Amino acid sequence: MPNDLLHLPYFSQRMPLVTSNGCVATSQPLAAQAGLSMLQAGGTAVDAAIATAAALTVLEPTSNGIGGDAFALVWDGTRLHGLNGSGRAPAALTVETVQQAGYSSMPTHGWLTVTVPGAPAAWADLHARFGALPWAQVLQPAITYAEQGHPVAPVVAHNWRRAVAEARLRSGAEYAGFLPTFAPGGTAPAAGERFVSTGHARTLRRIAEHGARDYYAGDTAQAIVQFARDTGGLLTADDLAAHCSTWVEPLALDYRQHTVWELPPNGQGLAALLALGMLGGFDLTRWPRDSAEAYHVQIEAMKLAFADAYRYIADPEHVAVPVAMLLDPAYLAARRALIGATAQAPAPGQLPPGGTVYLCTADRNGQMVSMIQSNFWGFGSGIVIPGWGIALHNRGHGFTLDTVHPNVLAPGKRPYHTIIPAFLTRQGQAVGPFGVMGGVMQPQGHVQVLVNMLDYGLNPQAALDAPRWRVEGAAVYVEHATPRHVIEGLLARGHDVRITTESGSFGYGRGQIIQRQPGGCYVAGSEPRCDGCAVGW
Repeated sequence: MPNDLLHLPYFSQRMPLVTSNGCVATSQPLAAQAGLSMLQAGGTAVDAAIATAAALTVLEPTSNGIGGDAFALVWDGTRLHGLNGSGRAPAALTVETVQQAGYSSMPTHGWLTVTVPGAPAAWADLHARFGALPWAQVLQPAITYAEQGHPVAPVVAHNWRRAVAEARLRSGAEYAGFLPTFAPGGTAPAAGERFVSTGHARTLRRIAEHGARDYYAGDTAQAIVQFARDTGGLLTADDLAAHCSTWVEPLALDYRQHTVWELPPNGQGLAALLALGMLGGFDLTRWPRDSAEAYHVQIEAMKLAFADAYRYIADPEHVAVPVAMLLDPAYLAARRALIGATAQAPAPGQLPPGGTVYLCTADRNGQMVSMIQSNFWGFGSGIVIPGWGIALHNRGHGFTLDTVHPNVLAPGKRPYHTIIPAFLTRQGQAVGPFGVMGGVMQPQGHVQVLVNMLDYGLNPQAALDAPRWRVEGAAVYVEHATPRHVIEGLLARGHDVRITTESGSFGYGRGQIIQRQPGGCYVAGSEPRCDGCAVGW
């Protein structure tokens, strides 16, 4: 890697972790320790990833849960494997059903947003293929935290308080389980306050003792289905029983003598590759990293990438997604040529006919995992199965009701998905996993940390510490730490720049990076905008 581990720009506060026997990086320190304990017990990077992921459902329920989806990339020492653990729309969830309920677009909360949760099945599929430790042992740290409680971390407490305030504004039988589960004393737990979730422990113990299929065809499934029946939900026993993860071939794009890997649609990883494919034609180093010129080119490439992503990404099991055409060098060159000196509002290109947590792990044998899971917005749909601690996600919000769009809602279909893990290789050898969670910020975060490392030589921690920007519609949001001359330069180029001060929110994402060094050691960085850390041994 072209970075200097001692290179600390003015915005960097911490040195990266350097370790040799394995490491875990994620947004909650206790979850990272859960994964590390698996590595120290002789487990694989996958064992560590599952332990971390399960623990995060307890320790950071504002962002993910056992009612959400998960995606993963696994380097087995020789090659990369991709797992799509996203769930499908219930058989009864149709465009007509949503419109008859009075909506002209997909709602943000309630049963109409609930697709089948895929996380428990994804954990089990990863473990069956790459795990070494007993299944129950891998889930035990999460069960312990749920049964015995854990002190709530500061950033998690902030988001928890906000989510509980929003939940109080919702009414209806389907929301009856939320406040008793996540605000049992009437309020959200404060930072440092111990939180116990016996319902969550019950579900995790069922999965540990009976396997993940209990979630889809056992007592846990029955509880989910019964609550749906009682409160107007569309999720049925058949919907749950039919769920399966999908092993997929990752997408690849070369950038600065490296290869960047993302999962294919229905996720939005393609957007990151599109932007990088355009940026590859620029010599970014002719401008300083903190310059309006460098920011402008990246922002314009990202806008072009999103224009295509929102037009073409959908579930490839239901519609052909023109991935090869979008990543064709000639097409990328044509899109790159649209980047001018001023801000634009690009349209999709014309082709030829025809609330989330991220974690990464690495073990002493070179196996590495890039994994992400989410309930989407905050706690998800707002629906919690009483007595089971299962907060169901609202991924159905990712569909459109436009019947001519490839991402239109349909039974058994997976929605446009924001959560994306990523991986980096060089000349066929693993460099390591990386990711930045946070809705539409995710491909933008991937682009920015890669540019920081591969163009400007920053180490993983410095790459994460750097101020970020975010394109959202016509606006460009920048963190308050962004240099004034950059902001003024972007305004002069016609960008609608908006400065925000709450960098600890989900707005600019939360990333983790692990890199394997030529001698076999690891260098890792963890997001400064949340409670997390990188740990190793």
